[in-house]
Amino acid sequence: MTEVAANPARTRGGGRAGRAALRAADAHRQGPAFIRRQIPPYELLGDEGLALVEQKADQLLAEVGIEFHDDAQSLQLFRDAGATVDGVRVRFDPGHVRALCATAPSEFTQHARNPSRSVQIGGNNVVLAPTYGSPFVRDFPGGRRYGTLADFQNFVKLAYATPWLHHSGGTVCEPTDVPVNKRHLDMVYAHLRYSDKAFMGSVTAPDRAADSIEMARIAFGSEFLDSNCAILGNVNVNSPLVWDATMTGALKTYAAANQAPSWCRSFSEVPWGQ
Repeated sequence: MTEVAANPARTRGGGRAGRAALRAADAHRQGPAFIRRQIPPYELLGDEGLALVEQKADQLLAEVGIEFHDDAQSLQLFRDAGATVDGVRVRFDPGHVRALCATAPSEFTQHARNPSRSVQIGGNNVVLAPTYGSPFVRDFPGGRRYGTLADFQNFVKLAYATPWLHHSGGTVCEPTDVPVNKRHLDMVYAHLRYSDKAFMGSVTAPDRAADSIEMARIAFGSEFLDSNCAILGNVNVNSPLVWDATMTGALKTYAAANQAPSWCRSFSEVPWGQ
């Protein structure tokens, strides 16, 4: 009660105009661009347990391996890196995958159109983003239903308005009223138009990933994008041990443009974006 009384703007005067002014003020509050984690992570396993997990992962990668379907280029890249390739199955000697992962940066900056909203991915940094890929939305008038482009745009605006989400996200809902072959263009455009936070592009086909990157080039400039990360792609594995050319193709498209494809967390324990 004391706190409410101390803020008369919230209790008296203004009516609809006052409430609109309060909402506008809230929308422009600048929260932290991202969170730096100060509390050490809770260790579920000791050194012995972690060593056992890594040993079993090495055994799985060496004896079972991972399949890459319809992607001869990726198979050749792994062959050149020293992996054993048998048809579409790739196997790795113990320690090989860890050595390959060590070539990636442990931390990097994803730049936003508003430099004060750029986020640091990896390390002890925590970047909060909207959910990804929801096919359904729910509101009071319509109840549970398939998402639309208008819903998508509203979610982007909401993520922009709150200072407690650091990132605009990617497919915050699936806009099913837009044809699949052009849906990615409308989604990326919504992120660019209705937010100045960092965002994610399309991964549903390599050419859609390329379109996303070209739209980022328009917003950031080609020279800037050539040497800075400004767009992410969330690449998902089909099953724990099978990848297809759609996902690996999108991954290579982002990587070739010096952007950051992120691996599905169910496949990797590294922080988001690495």
